[in-house]
Amino acid sequence: MSGTATRTRIKVETRSKKRATRVRNIAGQPIAPTNFVDVYRAASMDRIGAIKAGVPATSVTEIAKSMGMSQERIFLALGLPRATINRKIRTHKALTADEGESVVGFAKLVGQVQVMVEESGKPKGFDAAKWFADWIEEPLPALGGRKPIEFMDTAEGRDLISGILRRMQSGAYA
Repeated sequence: MSGTATRTRIKVETRSKKRATRVRNIAGQPIAPTNFVDVYRAASMDRIGAIKAGVPATSVTEIAKSMGMSQERIFLALGLPRATINRKIRTHKALTADEGESVVGFAKLVGQVQVMVEESGKPKGFDAAKWFADWIEEPLPALGGRKPIEFMDTAEGRDLISGILRRMQSGAYA
């Protein structure tokens, strides 16, 4: 990403220290956790601020639903404890910074795919979230035959997958 015109600024409203926060763009409009492009285009400092302020626990289930993934699969992929996240959802609590970083990093990858497709011609009817959900389940030669989903639980793993996606777009991926 080059230039600030393509970045989405985010501000965070904290309703209470123990409750989840509502993430809004610079215009004050709420940013849905499933608005993957906004997450991808947001400045790093804004994503960090949102993570530290507390990502709503409901984001996990909203992302899973938009991708057509089961909650169990996304919990496992991100290394999130199912019982803990479900409790936070019931009590409207925010995720910890580590949990939120995993969720935001995952959403950012889906946004990366959507931006890649838009830059490549924006095929009508393409659903980046569903494509990504299928793609991460396929063994890749670039990962020694392992599946991208096996790398979603760490920041380094998500960076590795992001690099593979960039190489796919450039045609350098084999």
